[in-house]
Amino acid sequence: MPFYRQARLQALCGVPLSESVQYERCARVAECGRPVYEELVRAAASADVLHTDDTRVVILDLLKANKQIPAGERRGVQTSGIVAREGSRQIALYMSGRRHAGENLAELLEKRPPDLSPPVQMSDALSANWTGEFERIVAKCLAHARRQFVELEAAFPAQCARVLDSLAEVYRHDAQTKTMTDAERLAYHRTHSGEVMERLRLWIEQQFDEHLVEPNSSLGKALTYISKHWEGLTKFLVVAGAPLDNNVCERALKLAVLHRKNALFYKTEVGAAVGDCLITNTP
Repeated sequence: MPFYRQARLQALCGVPLSESVQYERCARVAECGRPVYEELVRAAASADVLHTDDTRVVILDLLKANKQIPAGERRGVQTSGIVAREGSRQIALYMSGRRHAGENLAELLEKRPPDLSPPVQMSDALSANWTGEFERIVAKCLAHARRQFVELEAAFPAQCARVLDSLAEVYRHDAQTKTMTDAERLAYHRTHSGEVMERLRLWIEQQFDEHLVEPNSSLGKALTYISKHWEGLTKFLVVAGAPLDNNVCERALKLAVLHRKNALFYKTEVGAAVGDCLITNTP
């Protein structure tokens, strides 16, 4: 709940508590929690799998500064969500400002011990998620690719059903691996999902080779997306522990989205950093 609403509620209760006092209390709590936040950042840097994504955020001071920024310079403001997974443990980190998820992940991985192997990074194909110069294993979101066919199903029912049925079969196989080790899960997917995905790949190629789909149509673009990002979308068939999708990060970002809907904005970057510290968690 935004501070000004809480201030009105407190006034109605006969115990006035201004917005500025509420912020000071939150900032003090965040400062006490800062060592915990920094330890979570350190632990996240060592994770095997890192999910990343962005959602927009409003920081009034940065919007005001946009008026002085030359044309062509970066003006966007977003909250990056980074969910680090190592075994059954997960850490959800939040970072708000002008930097995108890829840049925030690059800074996080500067803390990664040099003796560890490169992590798996899972995200959708948006270029902002893949900036930063560091070694990683690229895995891309199968649910993001699937979503395009859900949206087109009414216009192209037969073709979309072919794709959606194949992906549904892969997800059914994945549901059977919940109690398996990463190595067992990889072997299971190779045996059961590998053939499904290979048939899908050949079917997509056929659509273009036989001119059954116009490449520039909405369906053609959706199929091209799968073909273009095939290696990343099928990383779960190659690398042990690689996830199918980025849903865990999208769920984690709902906290930031909920705050945006309720409180509408942060005033300063410092205030945003306080908020990021307070909602960082281990789901």
